[in-house]
Amino acid sequence: MFIKLAGRACLVVGGGPVAEGKIAGLLRSNARVTVISSDLTAALAQSAQSGAITWKQKSFELSDLNGVFLVVAATSSFETNALIYQEADRRGILCNAVDQPRDCHFYYPAVVDRGPLQIAISTAGLSPSLAQRLRKELENQFGPEYEPWVEWLGRVRAVLMRKGIDFETRRRILGRLASREVFDRLRGASERKLAREGEAA
Repeated sequence: MFIKLAGRACLVVGGGPVAEGKIAGLLRSNARVTVISSDLTAALAQSAQSGAITWKQKSFELSDLNGVFLVVAATSSFETNALIYQEADRRGILCNAVDQPRDCHFYYPAVVDRGPLQIAISTAGLSPSLAQRLRKELENQFGPEYEPWVEWLGRVRAVLMRKGIDFETRRRILGRLASREVFDRLRGASERKLAREGEAA
């Protein structure tokens, strides 16, 4: 599940290295992030100082969930994480309690990030290590060259829609352009162009 979090209030309870990783993902999604913790990692302290996150240096209280869309329970206490999940569940707030799969409405996937192309791998919280290994393998398979190609496909799609091309014709054209054959041809042309520019320099 990919959720648009831009501008949404997200709460992270905990300020350690695990919380840091979760917060980084929320910030990439342009969420409004509040962190509740007695202390923070150096990187999170810097984020708080710059205003990227809001830090409340205190213990968690149930009222902290007021107005929250999503919460991540990333404390070192199993009981506290479970309490946060139970209250979030009661209120209909999405919750992820780190390393407690049963106390989660969603799982954090390992993500291959190629700009608009996002490939997410999940083991339903059972083996994050396996998810990370698969992510590394897929990063080799889907290299950085996929990002400009997907952006190009998006531009072509937008042009076809602006021109009022009917759905079936549009689907047929875009299906052909999304083929491996076209990808290889465009990548080859790009590599030849770079080689010519290198020789000219």
